[in-house]
Amino acid sequence: MINKEKIEELAAERSMPCVSISLNTHRTFPDNAQDEIVLKNLLKEAEIRLISDLGKKSANGLLEKIANVPSQIDHNYNLDSLHIFISNNTLEIIKSVLPINKNKVCISESFALRTIINDYIRRKKYLILLLSQGSTHLYKAFNESITEEVINDDFPFPEMERNLNAPEKLSDARLLDDIVREHLNKLDKAVVKISNQTDLECVVICTEDNLSRLMQVANKPKMYIGHAFVNYNDISTTHLAKQGWEVINELQKKNRTDAINEMLDAVNQARVLSDLQEIYLAAIDGRGELLIVHEDFIQPVLMNGDRTFDLVSDSAQPNAIDDITSNIVWEVFSKKGRVVFTAQEKIKELGNIVLKTRY
Repeated sequence: MINKEKIEELAAERSMPCVSISLNTHRTFPDNAQDEIVLKNLLKEAEIRLISDLGKKSANGLLEKIANVPSQIDHNYNLDSLHIFISNNTLEIIKSVLPINKNKVCISESFALRTIINDYIRRKKYLILLLSQGSTHLYKAFNESITEEVINDDFPFPEMERNLNAPEKLSDARLLDDIVREHLNKLDKAVVKISNQTDLECVVICTEDNLSRLMQVANKPKMYIGHAFVNYNDISTTHLAKQGWEVINELQKKNRTDAINEMLDAVNQARVLSDLQEIYLAAIDGRGELLIVHEDFIQPVLMNGDRTFDLVSDSAQPNAIDDITSNIVWEVFSKKGRVVFTAQEKIKELGNIVLKTRY
């Protein structure tokens, strides 16, 4: 599990060298059988570079840690990528649901945190409301998994009461509509209560008609952030979680598009930097409000001091930082700026990496 505290702990590590290894992995057999081989090759690459940079004797402690990494990973439980951070003081292994563009080894005086920051940014806790013909169920979800069902005095929410002693009401369309609205209003209040307690937004899975009626009586309509159509042939928690995560992914994609448009609008305000050196200086000085990085872009550099660097093409050369964008991402993120990673080509109108400044 990636949390902000773990990212901060890794970011605080400053020693030479810090080794960061990232690779794509697979969740199921037989695909995950190749992950062990890929990891072995990346670990070997790290060993060769460390021996070249430090000499075998000086690198011995790190080499021992690298040799022990395979025994600590069960590839049967892989997710979509794997990230390993090794220094004289640290050995951290993190599994992620986000695939990466390229398997890589980074060696620098700090860890390459760009990918796990991206993972942290895109993680989402939310509610899933299954509004069905029978009782209505409410679930807590995290990314693509349901973590628990809400069980309390309100949930599962009972089936709509029908007055069997006055069946004529059920044949009166207006009266039946009033009954449905009253039922959904009570349901909405119960969902709002949980949302207020947990600070979670809600994805609704139901028919289009029920969604329309729910929105008409909702006390906090903005709490309902998305909708998927219910499939009564499959209301398993696995399927519901998949539907909920698809909704969240679409919302996050829209948010990234909105961020790009915000950046384009800020050009007229003279608040956008596209020069890498200027972006770096603004980031470390705390001036970064919004950073957008194209997912394909990396840039190795050689530092000339604390604030300037030269661009290089070979990240393996001595003292090179494999990717300065990782440092920039951390500086903006840690100083409460927003960071967006995107594959959308539209951002390249301004550059592969652009920064909107606070002033």
